[in-house]
Amino acid sequence: MPNGAQALMKTLVDAGVDVCFTNPGTSEMHFVAALDSEPKMRAVLALFEGVATGAADGYARMADKPAATLLHLGCGLGNGLANLHNARKGKVPVVNIVGDHATYHTRFDAQLQSDIETVARNVSPGFVRTSQSTAELSRDAAAAIVAARGLPGQVATLILPADVSWGEGGVPAVVPPMPQPPVADDAAVQAVAQAVRSGGKVALLLGGRALREPSLLAAAQIAAHSGVKLLAETFPTRLERGAGLPVVERIAYLAELAGVQLKDVDHLVLVDAKAPVSFFAYPDKKSYLVPDRCTVHTLSSPAQDAAGSLQKLARALGADGVAPALAPASRPGRPRGRKLTSEKACKAIGHLLPANAIVVDEAITPGPGLSKLTAGAPRHDLIALAGGAIGQGLPSAVGAAIACPDRPVLALAGDGSSMYTVQALWTMAREKLNVTTVIFNNAAYAVLNIELERVGAEESAVGAKARSQLDLAGPVINFADLGRSMGVPSVRATTTEEFVQALERALATPGPHLIEAMVPPSLSGLKLKMLPKILGSLDGLPQPVARFLKRKIAP
Repeated sequence: MPNGAQALMKTLVDAGVDVCFTNPGTSEMHFVAALDSEPKMRAVLALFEGVATGAADGYARMADKPAATLLHLGCGLGNGLANLHNARKGKVPVVNIVGDHATYHTRFDAQLQSDIETVARNVSPGFVRTSQSTAELSRDAAAAIVAARGLPGQVATLILPADVSWGEGGVPAVVPPMPQPPVADDAAVQAVAQAVRSGGKVALLLGGRALREPSLLAAAQIAAHSGVKLLAETFPTRLERGAGLPVVERIAYLAELAGVQLKDVDHLVLVDAKAPVSFFAYPDKKSYLVPDRCTVHTLSSPAQDAAGSLQKLARALGADGVAPALAPASRPGRPRGRKLTSEKACKAIGHLLPANAIVVDEAITPGPGLSKLTAGAPRHDLIALAGGAIGQGLPSAVGAAIACPDRPVLALAGDGSSMYTVQALWTMAREKLNVTTVIFNNAAYAVLNIELERVGAEESAVGAKARSQLDLAGPVINFADLGRSMGVPSVRATTTEEFVQALERALATPGPHLIEAMVPPSLSGLKLKMLPKILGSLDGLPQPVARFLKRKIAP
């Protein structure tokens, strides 16, 4: 008869959870041993728990089903919390397995003993369970899988004591199929339809699964028929975009710019999204970004079928037969000139991005110019930093590449954020993943220089000690050397032509590659009037935002 770990493994794979990102320790050894008894389970080793959890996040976003993690006790869970936070905010399904001491050992308060359930509830508020016996383990695992993969998706944490894992008599459990989510009810649809017909300015704010093709097409039909504006959340969990798909304007990260995008909206309709708020509080600035006179409606919640709800609304408005506006195929030209800037790097990406790519974008340096320069590129998916906790980009690229081995993955990260989980490069090399990583090295936590002003710090009071906390120039990290040391072919690009050639080679050659783009510190010490330079160009911004900035910087 199988032990608990073997029965758990069988329960997972029979439910379709057949990838596990691991960073195990002593308490997880029976789970590790059980891997050899289950050929359907793919185990992917990470050198840091934050890589394992971020990879599980990226995998689930692209596979539309959960992966498992295997973490070591409360300390290992703590190391992986930031990317589990991102998964929670993105409503991403993850089955998070955390080993624990044997049940009879906990009373001794050994060195690694901790309150794992309390730690887990921060990122897994909907499901945390410690399995108390081998007989209960598989049923607990089935409940975790059901919780994780339902709508909205969530991180479900199953805590696995060592003796429950090694105990004999485990019996695999059957996980029931996932029910179809409901569409918006008639009252919600009619309320939104009435708002659209009211004559006021209406915007649909799309998030979550509303940013996939079926939802986008229905929303674009409504926009073409009724003149509503299409908006997307700032950092989408997964956005399908490119030539042949509707173009959706993302809410700006900076609250000042988001306010401009929303200021004329009379009715804001939420579709698998929440009303926009500022990322942080700022002195004398609003936190809730919806205009006071604007009425907020919810068409469908994250627990409902976004595509079905939008299609129902389109029928109610008579828009279901209308041709939607789609992005035409277009690419920027090959960038020229010697000096490498983030804008030229984005132009190169738009020029070369292959069809069916997955772009994992954690880099603030490129700004919204990247969005404009890739809008007409071949169809691709965009994964963004849903929870705001940096260190997500490289691990998510690992997970996305494993979920979609036939698709090229392009990971974009900054120098500061990539150091949080740089160990992901080792996993890319070990698993021979088709990931091209671009790290924008400007030797600074650049965005924090402008945040220093936005929170109200007086420039006269900001001295060398404060500025040094945002500066990565001493010493400047050599990411090309780091990448090569972990088995990834890596180059440092200091000119535009070096970057373009490196990107061409990487995209044409399967396997992992790293390009370190040496670009200027575009955010250091700059004020709001310098935002056009920070963002690359006013042309890369939504028109209302561009007009606002032109007024702000007019002499």
